[in-house]
Amino acid sequence: MKAVILEDYAIQQGDLDWSGVEALVPDVTRYGRTAPEEVVPRIGDAEIVFLNKCRIDETVLARCPKLRWVGIIATGTDNLDLQACRRHGVAVANVPGYSTHSVAQMTFSLLLAICQCADRYDRLVQDGRWRTEDPAAYRLLPQVELLGKTFGIFGYGSIGRQTARIARAFGMEVLVCTRTVRPEYAADGVEFVDFDALLARSDVLSLHCPATPATRGLVNADSLARAKPGMILLNTARGALVDEQAVADALKNGQLAFYGADAFGTEPLPQESPLRGLPNALLTPHIAWATNEALQRLIDITTNNLRTWLDGAGENIVNA
Repeated sequence: MKAVILEDYAIQQGDLDWSGVEALVPDVTRYGRTAPEEVVPRIGDAEIVFLNKCRIDETVLARCPKLRWVGIIATGTDNLDLQACRRHGVAVANVPGYSTHSVAQMTFSLLLAICQCADRYDRLVQDGRWRTEDPAAYRLLPQVELLGKTFGIFGYGSIGRQTARIARAFGMEVLVCTRTVRPEYAADGVEFVDFDALLARSDVLSLHCPATPATRGLVNADSLARAKPGMILLNTARGALVDEQAVADALKNGQLAFYGADAFGTEPLPQESPLRGLPNALLTPHIAWATNEALQRLIDITTNNLRTWLDGAGENIVNA
């Protein structure tokens, strides 16, 4: 049996230990960042493929007829046509929950950087200054205390729920808009509201949902116009949730105070992106999930997904 690993460029920043996979399938070939036109020739006649950003669809499956199992080195399944995989008899397994705490932590890393500017004050001090009469030169903002502010969350899966816990620890009122309110949420100390109320009342709005036909473009010119003026918007979920031009316009006209993002519609972020160069946009390269601890969980679950499939069962299969 032959396996191929198509590692994403971001994953290579970590040190994933593939020895467990190699013990299960000795014939393993690893590749770095893979362009779309390289996917088919690199998979070739392999039965097993691990990937993150690469697209698997009807065209790829038709040209790789020996493929039987795909291990997503991530949680999201956006890049795979799951129905086509099912038609071709290809099982797809993902890695749920590995980055919950890391992504929630990054959400507040962005928010704290926005509200207290620690990184920008560090640059000021490193430049030999102490205070400055030109705050714009360092993108300094008036510092904001989170206590008593309203933190809105769209999407209440494991990451949204963990983010709510952190917000409450800061003394924030937490509003949640989610498709399904489950009985176990009753003890969370949050208020469930519709999207209009979430927009109107949130001082900070944080996105924590997948990109689906219902959520793509969720934050657009219309929804931003209905948002509380001066709101801070955070996106550590999916770039497709946001109309980036509309966000840039709202940042320029003051409807949004700040945008903190770790996910973008096109990645890497194009040089011509309207978000680049804005003083009130804090942008990180889709790296929230890549703490050392999350990476270890990622490879452990990925390896176990393969092991259980080889044993005839298969855990975390998303297209059964």
